[in-house]
Amino acid sequence: MSTAGPVADPRTEPAPGPALTPPRRGPRPLPPPALTAAARRALPALIVFTAARLAGLVVVTLWARHRGEHPRNLLGLGWDGLWYHRIADWGYGTFIPSWEAPGMRYSDLAFFPLYPMTVRAVNTVLPVGSVACALLVAWVSAALAAWGIFAVVDHCYGRRLATALVLIWGLLPHAVVLSMAYTEPMMCALAAWALYATVTRRWLTAGLLSVLAGLCRPNAAAVAAAVAAAVLADAWHRKRGGLRQQPRAWLAAVIAPLGWFGYVGWVGVRTEGGTHGLLHGYFEVQRRWGSTYDFGLYAMRYVKHLVLFPDTLGAYVATALSAAAVVLLVLALLDRMPLPLFVYSAVLVAIALGGANFYSCKPRFLLPAFPLLVPCAAALVRARPRAAAVAVVALAGTSLGYGAYLLTVVTVPL
Repeated sequence: MSTAGPVADPRTEPAPGPALTPPRRGPRPLPPPALTAAARRALPALIVFTAARLAGLVVVTLWARHRGEHPRNLLGLGWDGLWYHRIADWGYGTFIPSWEAPGMRYSDLAFFPLYPMTVRAVNTVLPVGSVACALLVAWVSAALAAWGIFAVVDHCYGRRLATALVLIWGLLPHAVVLSMAYTEPMMCALAAWALYATVTRRWLTAGLLSVLAGLCRPNAAAVAAAVAAAVLADAWHRKRGGLRQQPRAWLAAVIAPLGWFGYVGWVGVRTEGGTHGLLHGYFEVQRRWGSTYDFGLYAMRYVKHLVLFPDTLGAYVATALSAAAVVLLVLALLDRMPLPLFVYSAVLVAIALGGANFYSCKPRFLLPAFPLLVPCAAALVRARPRAAAVAVVALAGTSLGYGAYLLTVVTVPL
């Protein structure tokens, strides 16, 4: 007779071992996509930026209504906006002889094509009119610019400083331009994301975004300069470390300026400037607008004029902001700002302050130089909450009021 105990029935007895482990809770949730995570991280910065610009739109709308003007016309057809409107509707070919100075001839070839051509494309899809489409493109570009600025500053300095910088950038005295049918919002968006791609070593993306930026504004040459400087620095460090060079980086440096050179060359061919060199035609167009480059001689003479004779409020604000840009650029150099951001800012400052005429436009030309705001954002982050709140409220009041003043009172180009 067998002495073994009773045999367990597998249908009624639990199997030893595995039955003692806790039950599984189902599959683990997948991490959010990188784009979604990046958007969530940037959400506070985008909220404060949107609030700042919406407040600016409200102030402009109320003041325009008070003066009997339509806010859409002020934002969509003011100054250069009218030129972009004509290009979007009818293409290139408009020129206006100047009655102020003999030999002056204002041609729409001075304006780069990416923004008006985008407006034309959107207008074929959305039947709301080219002015509304121009504002829509500008506002979406401004939001993308704020996101891109946050991304690159967050990567280099951290989230809190990046959020503060986006807020300050949205409340600059000339930030009203970000709500207008101008090219600055689109150029800032492409520049910011190109810089982000550069500092994260996404070389081909940086090169392609630089090409698009170069089709947007003449001072977007600063983006190509930043990409090229980053590629050279990376190649130098790789050579010293005995690492293999990256062909994609060199390709990015080669293609980065093609958008800028492509349009400038096209203008040279169209104006028969090719007989004197492809670059001659575009710069001749600019010269007939009264826009030349004299390495800051005109700016220094204008500052002397401001010291000796009274002038408009806009001229003094332009002088103060230009001087602040120089000081902030020096601080960026002393603080060893990441090379692409510093080169980008330095080229923008050199272009803005070295150009002759259009003195009132210099703050607008400096608007894309957002890396210069790093010391200001750092000071805001370090300040006590009450002091920071007072600073933001004061900056907002100045920005909103001055923006309405620029659009409804000032009679010189913005």
